[in-house]
Amino acid sequence: MRGWIGERGGRRLRRALGVTRLVLAALAIAALVANFRYVLGFRSFAAENFFSYFTVQSAFFAIGVLIVSGIRALTGAEQRVWLHALRAAVTSYTLVSGIVFGIIAAQASTRDYRVDVPWSDVLLHFVVPAALLVDWAIESWLLPHTRPIPRRAVLAAVPFPVVWLVFTLMRGAEVGWYPYFFLDPYEVGGWPGILVYCTLVLAILLAVTWMLVQLNRVGTRRGAAARVSGADAAAPAPAGVTP
Repeated sequence: MRGWIGERGGRRLRRALGVTRLVLAALAIAALVANFRYVLGFRSFAAENFFSYFTVQSAFFAIGVLIVSGIRALTGAEQRVWLHALRAAVTSYTLVSGIVFGIIAAQASTRDYRVDVPWSDVLLHFVVPAALLVDWAIESWLLPHTRPIPRRAVLAAVPFPVVWLVFTLMRGAEVGWYPYFFLDPYEVGGWPGILVYCTLVLAILLAVTWMLVQLNRVGTRRGAAARVSGADAAAPAPAGVTP
């Protein structure tokens, strides 16, 4: 594939991205293990609740996508459109998790509770999402694809968060515990408060996913234009015509 940095440079960059993704996957695994051990230090915390956090589930998705896309990049396999759509969704999940975590941390002082941020949380909520965003931007702009992600990929990112939300609310009502304060009806003034917060989070999710999809589509169009220009420049001049 010809990109903005040439075919040879494109292969090198793709291999570099492949290595980076595998390293990032290992880093995310280490952060999950460390974070699990951290929460086990609280006697009042049930270990099974750890896996109910959207951040944790998003991290598992991110690890899987990073490993698959990293191996494909190293082997030179073509990056499928469906894999790009999945990466867009997972990247948006991690970014929204970081945004929501930042909002919760900012509101902690107004709600009279403390939010500790160990290094594992810093990795899961900020470093990994930022790295995924940079990876997406580099590939979208320097390694454009011939087939852009369809716009409907934005809506494809919605089902998993909705399923997670329904399950979390049902489980919370059963066990009396919610992973985030805005899902607890007693914390936000009942179901209307939950609806307001969830609508806001959904809007952020759609906006972030749309941004990622558009970044890919614009980069793909620019790459197609560059290939056409390169082909025109390389075409031999007609007989009798001097350039």
